[in-house]
Amino acid sequence: MSDSKNKFPFEPIPAIIAVAVGLIIWLVIPTPEGVSDNAWQLLALFVATIIAIIGKVLPIGALAIIAITLVAVTGVTADSPKAAINDALSSFSSPLIWLIGIAVMISRGLIKTGLGSRIAYYFISVFGKRTLGIGYALAIAELIIAPITPSNTARGGGIIHPIMRSIALSFNSTPQQGTQNNMGRYLAMVNYHANPITSGMFITATAPNPLVVDLVNKATGSEIHLSWTTWALAMFVPGMLCILLMPLVIYWVYPPQIKETPDAKAYAHENLAKLGKISNHEKIMLGVFTLMLLLWANVPAMIFGEHLTLDATTTALVGLSILLITGVLSWQDVLKEKSAWDTIVWFAALVMMANYLNKLGLISWFSTNIETAIGMTGVSWVGAVVILTLVYLYMHYFFASTTAHITAMFAAFYAVGISLGAPPMLFALILAAAGNIMMTLTHYATGTAPVIFNSGYTTMAEWWKVGFIMSVVNLIVWIGAGLVWWKVLGYY
Repeated sequence: MSDSKNKFPFEPIPAIIAVAVGLIIWLVIPTPEGVSDNAWQLLALFVATIIAIIGKVLPIGALAIIAITLVAVTGVTADSPKAAINDALSSFSSPLIWLIGIAVMISRGLIKTGLGSRIAYYFISVFGKRTLGIGYALAIAELIIAPITPSNTARGGGIIHPIMRSIALSFNSTPQQGTQNNMGRYLAMVNYHANPITSGMFITATAPNPLVVDLVNKATGSEIHLSWTTWALAMFVPGMLCILLMPLVIYWVYPPQIKETPDAKAYAHENLAKLGKISNHEKIMLGVFTLMLLLWANVPAMIFGEHLTLDATTTALVGLSILLITGVLSWQDVLKEKSAWDTIVWFAALVMMANYLNKLGLISWFSTNIETAIGMTGVSWVGAVVILTLVYLYMHYFFASTTAHITAMFAAFYAVGISLGAPPMLFALILAAAGNIMMTLTHYATGTAPVIFNSGYTTMAEWWKVGFIMSVVNLIVWIGAGLVWWKVLGYY
């Protein structure tokens, strides 16, 4: 977002870079052999869009509208601009895009009713005798609300972070007093590092996950379908192990000076008392939450037959409809949920461009070249998967958006791994996990990061140190446990 000192409505320097790179690809660099002109021109628009997103030239939704417009005007996906408008708007019909948008709308109910805060305070009242216990309470609270909070920023930054800050303040641990190391630094880091883990455990826990599902589906010709249940089951064991280890690892790296917190339970009980008895709207919200989990897990179909199977997006629509009918959410609440509508717009644009890069053959051309380069090293598919996963994950130091990263790199890396012999389901799960683990790395890695970092509890050096350590720990535990668990499930 442009600051008040900038006379332009956008960031000029990254805008110039984005446009220049796009024009160079389009006009200067010859179209490689084996690539169509349309594919190469779409790549120019795509790369320029990704650079603009990374450079925050404009809000991502605005950039998405511009990208859609350019695809339609230039006609790069079809024979003419008149025909290209259908291609440019094609992804707005994608159920996956509406799933994530509707789920963001539903998550507003957690905040509006106070149910999200009640859940967090409850776990603090149970585990709050020690600072380590408070850390686990924050992580478990985040885990509980993750399945219906697809904005990981809203979850970690909007619901859990204010509670974490209130607890630190109650123990006089604040950056303003220079006492952040008492417990605030530790709790802030746990607050943040729970976020990537819970994001990786459910399709609906962060916006880019449905994009991964869509890219895997298209790359395998629908041979591999990552349903909500498949994803949740596959990620449950490795995710839970990471959740259990994370507070301990951070406790070891940066232990809090205050280790015993006998007043925390009283503090949580006090806040629960302020919330009062659970309201009818909270009960409805909890009921909708439960119903959606049961439908996503396909439980009714298991009991009563396949005729009760609902699509994941249909389930989300059912949940939102109940909240509207009962008045838990009003239509004004839905209209005001800007992040949901914003997500639908930019998600549709990026999915559209990625789809047509694939349809026009550019992804297969690019993956063939990477495959050739890795093949020359003589490594097996196992070695290739290791190389691809590490490069894919640690390239995130150069990205300020997980969506931009996944859009730019997932399809090509996934195609290379499969072509070199990696089992499609196994490699899909590995890259899906890596796409969330990479959020640990920097203070700009995802939307939650600047919210917590800017509260001042950690220095940049501390953040990056813990971020790298947690990336290694999460990668080893998630993939290591995953290989065993996924074998048990028969996924490879």
